[in-house]
Amino acid sequence: MTGGSLGVRTWSYGTLPDINGVIPGDEKLLHSKSLVNVRKNSTKMFSGFREKERSLPSVWCRCLGCRKISMLLLIAFALLVFVLGSLAVDKETISLNVDQQIGTLSMVLPYVNGAPSNPGASWIFGKKDKQKDENYLVANILNEDDENRFRIVGSKGASVLPSNHPCTKFTFPPPPPPNLRRIGPRPCPVCYLPVDQAIASMPSSPSASPVLQNLTYVHDENPIKTEPHGGSDFGGYPSIKQRSDSFDVKESMTVHCGFVKRSKPGLQTGFDFDESDLAELQQFHDIIVASAIFGNYDVIQQPRNVSEEAKKNIPFYMFIDEETEAYVMNKSILDSSKRVGLWRIVVVRNVPYSDARRNGKLFEHCQSKDEKIRGGGGDRVPKLLLHRIFPNVRYSIWIDGKLQLVVDPYQILEKFLWRQNANFAISRHYRRFDVFVEAEANKAAGKYDNSSIDEQVDFYKQEGLTPYSEAKFPITSDVPEGCVLIKEHLPITNLFTCLWFNEVDRFTSRDQLSFAIVRDKIMAKVDWNINMFLDCERRNFVIQTYHRDLLEQMPPPVATVIRRPPALPSMRGRTPGKRITRRRSSSRRHRRAAAGSELRVSIRQILIISCSC
Repeated sequence: MTGGSLGVRTWSYGTLPDINGVIPGDEKLLHSKSLVNVRKNSTKMFSGFREKERSLPSVWCRCLGCRKISMLLLIAFALLVFVLGSLAVDKETISLNVDQQIGTLSMVLPYVNGAPSNPGASWIFGKKDKQKDENYLVANILNEDDENRFRIVGSKGASVLPSNHPCTKFTFPPPPPPNLRRIGPRPCPVCYLPVDQAIASMPSSPSASPVLQNLTYVHDENPIKTEPHGGSDFGGYPSIKQRSDSFDVKESMTVHCGFVKRSKPGLQTGFDFDESDLAELQQFHDIIVASAIFGNYDVIQQPRNVSEEAKKNIPFYMFIDEETEAYVMNKSILDSSKRVGLWRIVVVRNVPYSDARRNGKLFEHCQSKDEKIRGGGGDRVPKLLLHRIFPNVRYSIWIDGKLQLVVDPYQILEKFLWRQNANFAISRHYRRFDVFVEAEANKAAGKYDNSSIDEQVDFYKQEGLTPYSEAKFPITSDVPEGCVLIKEHLPITNLFTCLWFNEVDRFTSRDQLSFAIVRDKIMAKVDWNINMFLDCERRNFVIQTYHRDLLEQMPPPVATVIRRPPALPSMRGRTPGKRITRRRSSSRRHRRAAAGSELRVSIRQILIISCSC
């Protein structure tokens, strides 16, 4: 900036004639002193106005104290946020409350990741839960010595609870507000009975098996493949005619159901067990919990919240292959009783399917069509054929190896089987309910080669499988989340899992694609149904963890350092409400002083140069 430029700004800092004490005006001269007085008066006017503005807060500060005022402001802000949040939740649930009155699923939709693609899906999902079979007869039989027994007697299916049942008035609470940090499906609340009441509600006798009373299995020491469609040495090679006949439910039936090479499963059949384990698996149990890890693909998760009664009476079995056994032995976590925590370890020899590490869930694209992983790898065998491995068990709960059980088994069985008068329960898929949509999703995700998926779906189309619609009421979905199976071991439920396994063995290992066709064919012959409960309810009693390879790639957790806030200054000897003045740092004053001195020096040099000119 030069002296000439200063001369242009006539009313800013004054012109050069102002040096002599006179400022040129329009008609008369004004002395610089008078101008200073005018500026001082204007400054006083503004300062007075500002002091008046500040007077009200200062009065409040003096009366109440600055801390109290800040607390009041925080409380007011919190109330405002709460009101706005409540309004947002109300807006989201207006349409949901309409469907809730007819027992719809709408209150649960906020717990899942996205809504179904079908615009009428919420209405379909809601109506089905209310339109249960009208023939369900429900009664509450109370023992005179124990008023806490709640036994529901009826033919099948979900029902209206007795008036004195603890869960009679349970409804889904309003969904949580949207959380951008947590996306995806969520668990929802579930009403469980206390453990002692759940135990008391266990039926004293097995449920009735409709039509089918005697089920035996095919034994073939030298299975030979006679048709191009699937099969395996472990599950046999049933022909198309044998497959069709297996869906014709009769009083006595013989079907393929794995372990075809020997009459006793686990003894030179593929999927073999040690002699000591075979004796253990033949024992009688009311309830068992089972899981499997193959190829050291998952980390053994210990169940939580298990009652002492369950620990005493319910065995937990974990099937592992030799690769996983070597890892467990190396880590020295397997004790002399073959246990890791609650899990009783059962080692499987001669796993019948390749790529057991992937459990049949991923397809190796480098393999030929004949080398594809049929039958779903290691875990499909115990998952669908538990009744063959445990011939003397009444109830079983299967959970995939990546899941952790966090609710007592008695409570799970009471909620999803005994209370519903059901003998087979599985959760629906959290988003998809149509097999054809599920097939496209599997192809897009590369879960199996596309040609095999198309071949399976086309085969089912020829057999009459149609997209899911409201015409399938009271069926709620065609696509399950197959990681949890809750089952009463009956001839009809054993037949269902046998035929489901045969489809997995014949076609792709994606068991979600073959579930509906097997269920529908059996339901067309007998009066039987499956309890397909909400996926958010499943997420309430199991927690999904990462696979081992992902866990090993994750960095170790960083130790969190808790920093305490600085202590507040002491208020001793000070009157309440008096403002605490803090001294400015010396460095800030030094910077301002240096800047002011530099500005004065530069102005002085400009004035000297201008005068010399």
